[in-house]
Amino acid sequence: MNNHIIKYKETSREEELEFYSNNFLSEKRIEFHKIEETNDFPLIQQIFYLPFIKKVTLNKYSIYIEKLNILDWADVQEELCSQLQDFLNKGGVVSKNQIKKTSPVTVYAESTPNPNAMKFVVNKRIVSDIYEFKSLEDSYESPLAKSLFGFEFVKEVFFDFNFVSIIQKPGFKWEENVMDVREFIRSFIQDKNTIVFEENIKKASKVKTDTPIDDVSKEIIKIIDENIKPAVASDGGNILFESYETETKKVNVILQGACSGCPSSTITLKSGIETMLKDMLPGKISEVNAING
Repeated sequence: MNNHIIKYKETSREEELEFYSNNFLSEKRIEFHKIEETNDFPLIQQIFYLPFIKKVTLNKYSIYIEKLNILDWADVQEELCSQLQDFLNKGGVVSKNQIKKTSPVTVYAESTPNPNAMKFVVNKRIVSDIYEFKSLEDSYESPLAKSLFGFEFVKEVFFDFNFVSIIQKPGFKWEENVMDVREFIRSFIQDKNTIVFEENIKKASKVKTDTPIDDVSKEIIKIIDENIKPAVASDGGNILFESYETETKKVNVILQGACSGCPSSTITLKSGIETMLKDMLPGKISEVNAING
């Protein structure tokens, strides 16, 4: 059973508070205006038993509660947090569908061109973006990555749509550890633990820039996204466009996941990626260089 931690924060509306959990609550957004609508939602039903509730909105990780103007939030917000948390941690469910629908999670291990990297493929989407964690210190926004760094042989962790790529430290052998890691990932996801606090990472990475992107760079990005990334992802990695030097016509990229530090990445970079870009953008590309390997 997952331990829920419930916290609250203000919204743009004075009469409404957001109560958010560290664990997933609902697949879709649902609004409730009266207790009669909550028969299949035990947690929401408990909330409506309180005399000051006007409206409840259930979302993926949050419950938005709108109160009647008969008291101030300061009088009840702490107690309500505790009540929600206790209800969930004592076995209460958000929805009766949680009991009926628990799809099994399967994970299989897949070798990659990088002998130090193993790709663990899950039968469902686990993240909505790409995330790379180079060290334990980098992983504070990812409970799964942080847990994986608990294995002494784990050097780097990389997440994509439905897989986890792990790079091991020198001196270790995957055949001795692959089964343990596969089962750990499967259990972690099956228990609906949070994999990445994606919203936190997205907010932290929002950097405004006024630097324009030239037309050649736009073409390069399009080719990488449409023609190169899918093949790289199949090998457990990712490629990011870094920059295009207009004078030298050099393309700089970043390799991630299993591609980072891979012995064959240089060959792939030159014979595959560089050749493709030169063919598709004749006269505009001199060479492709990976700035991290």
